[in-house]
Amino acid sequence: MKQAFLITPRKIEIRDVPDPEPSEGEVVVKIQTALTCGTDLKAYLRGHSLIPMPGPFGHEYSGTVYKTGKGVEQFKPGDDVMGVHSAPCLECIYCKKGVYNLCETIMDQKALGAFADYMVLPERVVRQNLYHKPPQLSYEVAALLEPLACVVHPYNKLDMDNIETALVIGAGSVGLMHLAYLKMKGIKVIVSDFLDARLDLAADMGASRALVPRAVMNIIESMTGNAGVDLVVECTGQQGVWEKSVNYVRRGGTVVLFGGCPSDTTVSFDAARLHYDELHLMGSFHFAPADVKNAYDIIVDNRIDLSMLISGEYSLENMEKAFVLIEEGIGIKYAVRPYII
Repeated sequence: MKQAFLITPRKIEIRDVPDPEPSEGEVVVKIQTALTCGTDLKAYLRGHSLIPMPGPFGHEYSGTVYKTGKGVEQFKPGDDVMGVHSAPCLECIYCKKGVYNLCETIMDQKALGAFADYMVLPERVVRQNLYHKPPQLSYEVAALLEPLACVVHPYNKLDMDNIETALVIGAGSVGLMHLAYLKMKGIKVIVSDFLDARLDLAADMGASRALVPRAVMNIIESMTGNAGVDLVVECTGQQGVWEKSVNYVRRGGTVVLFGGCPSDTTVSFDAARLHYDELHLMGSFHFAPADVKNAYDIIVDNRIDLSMLISGEYSLENMEKAFVLIEEGIGIKYAVRPYII
């Protein structure tokens, strides 16, 4: 089979490798669509600690069951499926406390290699986080299950009934999915970004206002009577933006720090704002099985339209062009399809 390998930053090779065979509890999926994502882009540009090089990469996928290992009963060859690349162990201290996204081994048995003809899914993924794809759902939208699961994760911890206004900083793929989710909840959403094409897309997806950063404060003051928005969602992963994010939220409001900064980054916040205004700063990482199920229901029930996030498609052999375009700010997500003729 054909498999894309990330060799070094900015170098992808398509290799011939043996077809995979499933072990007990595993499933081999014939990839119909794999999607580019921000994590893949970071790995392509400069490497990523969770994506070894050289090695296979890609983890947003949908496809058709090709083979099943011993003991797999809920899926059979020919079934269309959509899933994610990881699942918790259910045994470690964090799993026992119910914070499954922080499982000690959640990244040890993840499935990487969606940019390929076939990919093996570990037993724990098959058991907890793999779903049947309905016939009416496109493979491209089905492959958005993993990033949407990440997006819905922080909202389980918030009282959504008390959120009327929100600011989403960064109109990349995850920022736009946050917009779609918050709009689904009836929340007025301001979206900020530097790129006109992304702002236009945010407006098409229902943003109350979509504008460049320098114009954000005036709009927030006008919309909220100088109080500040109830919720800020930071989706850039940039140190300076993290620090500025608290400027836009009301007293008692919440800032979700969704965009991940490099691990050695330090940030500073105004202590008076945090203390006297009782701000809530909240990190958000990965997802739990309940988030995957929530995301699956949203997609399958067509509660939000995510099709506008797909900017085009490439064959496996030409997939590097997609990363070049995203680096240049052209497009949001690209579908990589091994079987384009």
